[in-house]
Amino acid sequence: QVQLVESGGGLVQAGGSLRLSCAASGIIFYINKLCWYRQAPGKQRELVAAITSGGSTNYADSVKGRFTISRDNGKNTAYLQMNSLRPEDTAVYTCRAFNALTGDYWGQGIQVTVSS
Repeated sequence: QVQLVESGGGLVQAGGSLRLSCAASGIIFYINKLCWYRQAPGKQRELVAAITSGGSTNYADSVKGRFTISRDNGKNTAYLQMNSLRPEDTAVYTCRAFNALTGDYWGQGIQVTVSS
């Protein structure tokens, strides 16, 4: 059974930092592309950051220079380090792992709230 479990969310003041983790089980982790998405109330889900199996990364313009995505294949875990947080970063953050051959899997999501 495949599981992606996010942790590390919560409430933080503007300017603060959080690190989200996405722990995976039941998949061949190192071959998967890993992504973090977010969805704020009343808005569409957006891709925040992605990292390929080879370690290449890309970011939404709104988070470039503030967020860093990384992965630890030995721990089957992806991370999203979020610095200089803003109230507009408030959303439910969800991780995704996919590979064309093995499937597409999503976590349950975790709330991040940034107070002004």
